[in-house]
Amino acid sequence: MELPPSSRRRIYLMRHGAVSYFDEAGRPALPEMVPLNETGRMQATAAGRAFAAEQIRFDRVIVSGLPRTVETAERVLAILPGMDDVVPEVWPALQEIRGGDLSAIADQDLRDAFVGAFEGEVPEDKRFLNGETIGQFLDRVLPALERLRADPDWDTVLMVLHGGTNRAILSQAITCGRRVFFGSLLQTAGCINVLDMGDDPLDWVVRMTNYSPPTPVHSGTRHTTMEVLLHQYLRGRQPQG
Repeated sequence: MELPPSSRRRIYLMRHGAVSYFDEAGRPALPEMVPLNETGRMQATAAGRAFAAEQIRFDRVIVSGLPRTVETAERVLAILPGMDDVVPEVWPALQEIRGGDLSAIADQDLRDAFVGAFEGEVPEDKRFLNGETIGQFLDRVLPALERLRADPDWDTVLMVLHGGTNRAILSQAITCGRRVFFGSLLQTAGCINVLDMGDDPLDWVVRMTNYSPPTPVHSGTRHTTMEVLLHQYLRGRQPQG
């Protein structure tokens, strides 16, 4: 006896490919404008090939609007037959958690400012890089996720977003709808997550997280993204005092 069709819909949730947030001297780039670097372009193309190998097609493609998500999505779509003319939808509410003025952060607070928002279950009053709090971040990401659930006009969607945004969505899925943020859900640049979303807010199925097509067994670094970025920033930081 065959199972009846499932009402759940599928989300392929990607993090954008790698970018260079700091130059060799530790000078920061504008996070709103930074494009993919060579590694990021390779990661996006590898993701596209992974989707093509499974003959996956998307009804919709959603990006945050920041160039690194748009470029990643375009490179993925360019690999898929018949989808190279698809225009991604821009959902600004799904942009990355926003930092503030790095120069205003005291030296002794730098590690916590960079890394603290991505460690364990993060309290809502924790600020990221002297900017948005986790609570403020969830206030804009979670309604966007519910907007997607309420829209009946899709079955399979590709969302190309950010490490922090993906953690917020994954935290919802893993806990079946709790308002919580798990910072330790690492998102490798260019990774793919697979989630099934039901009509009920509690109906989530997590099928795969943090699959990285170029390095599927994660044989590389054991540092997190924010640990690496802190190290890069410190190269150009002038000691305060």
